[in-house]
Amino acid sequence: MEPVRVVFLGAGDAFSAGGRHQAGYLVTAPAATILLDCGGTTLASLKREGIKTGSIDTVLISHLHGDHFSGLPFLFLEYTYVDPRRRPLRIAGPPGTAERVGSLFRSMYQETAAQPLPFPLEFIEMHPQRQLGLDAVTVTPFRVPHQANEISLGFGITVDGRRILYSGDTGWTEDLVSHAQGTDLFICECSFYETRMPSHLDYPRIAANRCRIDTKRLILTHLGQEVLARRNQIDIELASDGLVVGL
Repeated sequence: MEPVRVVFLGAGDAFSAGGRHQAGYLVTAPAATILLDCGGTTLASLKREGIKTGSIDTVLISHLHGDHFSGLPFLFLEYTYVDPRRRPLRIAGPPGTAERVGSLFRSMYQETAAQPLPFPLEFIEMHPQRQLGLDAVTVTPFRVPHQANEISLGFGITVDGRRILYSGDTGWTEDLVSHAQGTDLFICECSFYETRMPSHLDYPRIAANRCRIDTKRLILTHLGQEVLARRNQIDIELASDGLVVGL
């Protein structure tokens, strides 16, 4: 078995196009298990794939849109009532993550959220270009063009000698080219085909720049209906729920 694996828990967009689950990517390595984003369907995805929910050490949140972080309260419930957790859970995200997650939990489960969790919850605020060391994992966050006011992040991740780039949700930026250089895997959003927006990527723009993206494996995810309807015309690998990639 490869020392580092990535499980695509959800390859869909906010609308779950094609029945795909929302954003969630589990990176497992001997040194750590990291969850990249936690959309509302993530707990269901973990159970569908037979993955122990308690294996997660750290959750990295790219930005505070519901399809990328609204699954956290369900994890809190799981760790409280079904799979009791005692060791800390780290959640690292852009400024405002702790407040928004707390507010969401209180809105969804007011009485449970009013009680102390049975495990320590540790929040880490990430800022663009400030490298973060998490035990044996190094995270390099960089700002991507997705929201006008709040910060959206992409991540460069190094674990056990493997390098992964995760775009989060983003429009086109040259930073994707520079951060992809020499990576083992680039998990890149691709929401549209015909539609062109400054806040999301479309397949023609990715294809036009493919020759400049120096990664061993490029996989498109966060797939919208336009992309799925044109899948037979796409030459870059498309993610599916449950896809497992060994590095």
